Formats: sequence, C-alpha cells, structure tokens
Amino acid sequence: MTSLPNSTQKKLGLVIDLDTCVGCHACVISCKGWNTENYGAPLSDQDAYGSDPSGTFLNRVHSFEVQPQTGAAQLIHFPKSCLHCDDAPCVTVCPTGASYKRSEDGIVLVNESDCIGCGLCAWACPYGARELDQAAGVMKKCTLCVDRIYNENLPEEDREPACVRTCPAGARHFGDFNDPNSHVSTLSRDRGGMDLMPEQGTAPVNKYLPPRPKDALPEIDVLAPFLTPVAETPKGFLGWLDKTLEKL
Repeated sequence: MTSLPNSTQKKLGLVIDLDTCVGCHACVISCKGWNTENYGAPLSDQDAYGSDPSGTFLNRVHSFEVQPQTGAAQLIHFPKSCLHCDDAPCVTVCPTGASYKRSEDGIVLVNESDCIGCGLCAWACPYGARELDQAAGVMKKCTLCVDRIYNENLPEEDREPACVRTCPAGARHFGDFNDPNSHVSTLSRDRGGMDLMPEQGTAPVNKYLPPRPKDALPEIDVLAPFLTPVAETPKGFLGWLDKTLEKL
C-alpha cells in the first residue's frame, strides 16, 4: 500500500464560503472545461444528450434546504470536491501507488498510468470525492489545478484553480494553510472555518465557512447615499416622457 509523506512544505487548499455561494455551478463548468482540455485524460460523458446521461466531474454542487429552530428556512449550496486530506485514506489503500500525496504542497493526485481502476480509493474516501471515468477506466479527482498554479506561462492572477478564478460570487479562496498570515488562514480563523466530517479523522485541508443566519444580519438601508435620486422630478427626455404618459 502507499504511504503518506511525513510533512509538506506547503499545505495548499481551498476555503469555501457557504454564506456566499449562490449555487450557479460556474465552478463545476470551469473545472470540467479545464480538466478536459488540459490535465490528464479528458473527463468523459456518456449519453450526454440522451435519456440517461452520466459523466465525470471533479467538482459538484449540492443544494439543501435548512430549517433552523427559529426564523426562515435557508437554501444552502454545498460545493464538494477532493479535500486533499492530511491523513488521506484514499492514498494508503492504493495497491499500485497511483494515488499519492505530494510532499512539496500536500496536493493529492493520481498517476493515471499506474491506476488500474480498482476503486479502492473511492471506497475509502468518506466524502465521495473520487469518480471512475468510464471511458478512461481510471480514477479521477480534483488536482487543485496543479497544471495552472505552477504554470509560469499564465499571468500571475490566473495561477489559481479554475473554480476559484471563475466563481462570480467570490465564494472560493485558494492559498497555503501552512502560512498563518495567508488569506485562507486568516479567513478560516476569523470566520470559524470547519472541517467536513471531522469524526472521520482524515484531517481535510479544505475548510468550509458556515452560513450566517439571514435573520441576524443587519438591515440594509434601501435608500443608501449612493442610491439617492439625483433629481426629485424627471427632467429632459424622461420628464417629457413622464408628462406624455400621464395624458394617456
């Protein structure tokens, strides 16, 4: 079986803000696009336009309606991908060494040329973050876009996972958790970043920021200064149009 590295120089991962995610699936589409066109074998689809479509995705978004004890129900969008665990059971069960955790940054990857598609890693992962690509016959998982974040041919602002770069709501954040002053470390510390299913003992690197009760948020002044009307009565063309409509 495969062993885990004793330590990592960096601990790269994601912070996902459940209070901000709007469930638009932009992260899902960008992940599918980047990993189909670049890293490894393409992510295949089966019967994509038929009655029973299926396919391989490295990132998925689930939506749940949560009813708190008091207040209104909330719709929570929950993105899920590989958490790049410190104690990754998917790595230690791999019989060929295809699954491994990098010592330089803690990213968990699959060497597809060594993968035999046995599925042991999928059984071991408590988060359901691994998928067997039916066309390629190998296991697939989130790579943290390792081919982007170290690609010096890309502009510096693009050297982050495709899902982070694409998120229109700014709900996804990427960085080094071994740096206590990094953006992800600060954000997780200030907002109470949580491990997913900590009872599994996998020590996931990725953190989730809990949604805040909407009833507890401060009221927003609808007539904020930047929304104050410029004029009390319409002038120019709008003034003429207003008077014309009043005659109808």
